[in-house]
Amino acid sequence: MKLGLVLRELHRAETTLARDLLKTSDRHSAEHEVHHVARDLAAWSAAHVRAVAHAGRAYELNLGEDVPGPGPLAPLRTALSELSGRRPEPGILVLADLRRLHRRAAVVSLDWELLAQAAQAAKDSDLLELATRCHPQTLRQLKWTNAMLKVLSSQILTS
Repeated sequence: MKLGLVLRELHRAETTLARDLLKTSDRHSAEHEVHHVARDLAAWSAAHVRAVAHAGRAYELNLGEDVPGPGPLAPLRTALSELSGRRPEPGILVLADLRRLHRRAAVVSLDWELLAQAAQAAKDSDLLELATRCHPQTLRQLKWTNAMLKVLSSQILTS
């Protein structure tokens, strides 16, 4: 079975999404909803990373349970965000970051679908329960990025 491959890819995608959410949060601290909600959503992805790593043990995978932080440049990104405030240029950057997050969340959502389908076929109730529990949160991440793009794009692109 290739369930280990699906788990490994899902783990990588969730880790990347969590890290990008944290970076976006730091980069756009002046945009309060983006800053705070992205942090909350990153915590969901971090919990998913831990759950996938735990599930991977049954398939002899040694996946890390920690999500790397936003890195040593996080304070600099936050400071630059505060300095630039709500000028039009950062608006374009927040749209670009939200688009990137939306694409990443879509990949993660697809990976949860693949895992759920494979778990059903393999009759692995533990993996199916994991996908059933985590995938709805990923769908909410996807809906949030979509909603933020709709709200902010009209303000940013017409000003």
